[in-house]
Amino acid sequence: MTVLNFLLLLLIAAICGSIGQSLVGYSVGGCLTSAVVGFIGAWLGSWVAHSLGLPEPLIVNVGSKAFPVLWSIIGSVLLVGVLALLTRRRAFA
Repeated sequence: MTVLNFLLLLLIAAICGSIGQSLVGYSVGGCLTSAVVGFIGAWLGSWVAHSLGLPEPLIVNVGSKAFPVLWSIIGSVLLVGVLALLTRRRAFA
């Protein structure tokens, strides 16, 4: 994997993480954090898809690596949703 391929994967993961964060309405950080959320979301989303026997409809191939865009967004939504539930401040009555 070349440096250019890695940077391209980082950019795709950051976009997927940002989309996941915007769908939930909760932000966990900046651009680099969005890339981490995108990578973790890709892993989490792919795991859920394989567990349920679902296909991977949207895959981007960068070099020799395949990145599941749709499952990355869905995994990012799941990850950020759980983080939002755990870290949001609640008003006490």
